[in-house]
Amino acid sequence: MRDRFRDLEAPSASRKKDVVLMATVSSFEGLQPPTRSELRQFAELFTPLFQASTNDAKRQAVAALSQCPQIPQAVALFVGSQPIEIAAPFLTASPAIDDETLITIARTQGSAHMKAIVSRDSLSPRVIDALVGLRQAAPRSVAPEVVVEEVAIPTPSLAPASNDDEDAKRHSEEEMRDRIKGLARHLARDDNDRLGLRTISPIQAALLVRFARNREALLFASALADSLSASRWLAERIMLDMSGQQLATTLVSVGMDFRDAVLVLEKLYPHLAEPQHSVTRAWMVLDVLDAEECNARVEAWRRADSYTHHPEAAAPPSETPSRPVRQVPPARDIRVVGRAR
Repeated sequence: MRDRFRDLEAPSASRKKDVVLMATVSSFEGLQPPTRSELRQFAELFTPLFQASTNDAKRQAVAALSQCPQIPQAVALFVGSQPIEIAAPFLTASPAIDDETLITIARTQGSAHMKAIVSRDSLSPRVIDALVGLRQAAPRSVAPEVVVEEVAIPTPSLAPASNDDEDAKRHSEEEMRDRIKGLARHLARDDNDRLGLRTISPIQAALLVRFARNREALLFASALADSLSASRWLAERIMLDMSGQQLATTLVSVGMDFRDAVLVLEKLYPHLAEPQHSVTRAWMVLDVLDAEECNARVEAWRRADSYTHHPEAAAPPSETPSRPVRQVPPARDIRVVGRAR
């Protein structure tokens, strides 16, 4: 099989480029682990064949390479820089991409590529630090308009309904409409209204969701501090409010997507995942918050944080996030820094 590598380079009228591409990838899969010479030969063959193939063949080839434990890093960079609909499975699952290549892709491609990298099962501290430090220059895409139609659903009955039944049904329908309208209001929020306000970037939001889902509190605190351009101390104080109210206020202030904010609160504070009126308590906490009030509170916390030159210094008590009522049980992944006055 090793000797057939170069045979694939010979032109053949009866073989389409797609077939040659898949044959090349299949041959390479059979060479694991490949020698240095075979890596070089595959890198030379793959790029021109890939560029000449159809999108369907490209997706199949990328899916196959995503399972290879070793590939040339030049090929990894080339595949990872393809449009996200082709590169996504490779960026998400390939064990063969080294840290340098991941960081290069994150720095040179769009937010969709960075989100795919963030969703990998494991990331090294070096890659995480690079992702946290990246700033996305492009504005966030505006959420698509959500149109909610009120449709009356007939409920025929053989027997005439009583007034009590009619009232209960009407009340249930009104509650459902209110919930749908509320969710639509959050999903259709226009980010252009946030002109001049601190707005979280897509990669920062993706990191916060990832760290919350994995309950990596230390990494979440670092990403939150980066999103606020504030100290780690302030981020930890916000997280230590076990009601979740202060973190909810912060997420609303920076314009985080409503669904992502709900997920973050449910993962970090399990009691907020409990159902309440057909939604979760996290949904209810976020739904009642006013964006302008949240902005004012978070900016006050940031001003107080800016007065503090080191974690042990005291900030103005009126502008510092309040100390949580409940005591936090000892945990390995949350470290309390400083002391509330």
